This record gives sequence, C-alpha cells and structure tokens, in this order.
Amino acid sequence: MLTAEQLMAAHKANIATLFDLSQKAFEGVEKLVELNMQVAKTSMDEAAEHAKAVMAAKDPQELMALQASLLQPSAEKAAAYGRHLYDIASSTGSEVSKLAESQVADAQKKFMSVVDNAVKNAPAGTENAVVLVKSAVAAANNAFDSVQKAAKQAADVAEANFQAITSTAVKASQAAKPRKAA
Repeated sequence: MLTAEQLMAAHKANIATLFDLSQKAFEGVEKLVELNMQVAKTSMDEAAEHAKAVMAAKDPQELMALQASLLQPSAEKAAAYGRHLYDIASSTGSEVSKLAESQVADAQKKFMSVVDNAVKNAPAGTENAVVLVKSAVAAANNAFDSVQKAAKQAADVAEANFQAITSTAVKASQAAKPRKAA
C-alpha cells in the first residue's frame, strides 16, 4: 500500500512534470510567434521597397522585370521559413520527448522497486509467478525501448528527407531564375 507521503510526493512530481511540459510548449509557441513576427516585418519592408521601385519604373519592360524579380526569391523564402518552422517543432518535440523519457525511466524504476519488494514478500511456492511477472516486466521494457528507438530513427529519416526536399526546392528555384542579357 502507498502511504500518504508517497502519494503526495508522486502528486508533486506529476505537477512539476506538468509545469515543465507547459514551459517547453510555451517556449515553442514563443519561438513560433517570434518567427512569424520577423517574417511579417520583413515582408512589409520588402513590399514597401517593391512599391517604391514600381512607382519609379520608367517603362513597361522595367515594370515587368521588377514583377519577375519579386517572384524569384519566393521559393527560397518559403523554404527558409519551412526550415525554421521545422527546427522549432523539432527542438520543442525533442525537449518534450527527453522530459517524457526521463519520466518513463523514473516510473520504470519505481515499478521495478515495487515488483522487487513484492518478490521479497512473496509466499513460498509462488516462484513461477514471480519469474513470470519479472519476465513480463522485462519484455514490456524491451518493447518500449524498441518503440523509442524506432521513433527516433523515423524522426531522423524524416529530418533527412525534409532537408533533401528543401535543398532540391532551393536549387530548382535558383535554376529557374532568368539570366540577364549582357
């Protein structure tokens, strides 16, 4: 049976974990808002510069060149924004995962302590049941570790694919830029 002190300690630990998770999530949202504010400010500055250039255009050819120059860096900017967005999500997810992993490891230790205590106090003749419980706990821990490793590998593959796609998109946009006549 758990004592009142053990229940209070577990409750305090759970509340601390909740606040840690909330803090990590808030930091991620804060970074996202900062990124979006930076993008909005940059977009407004670029729009103002472009409007000034359009108003100063002397002929239709110059106006068309200005319009074309506005669209060219869009793919690169979108790729950079996507990269920043992915970095924020990835780092926030990584921090939350680390926190969750430490909580799971702590819970596993506590559970194993309970199992070991129960084994010590098990009545005679229950050795087979004790071995079965220990085997089930070990199998569950191994399965959890395997899932964790697979999730990390999937995240690494997804990140590599994202980087490759971003790189390809930027290269394609650079290749599509019209060359100026000499």
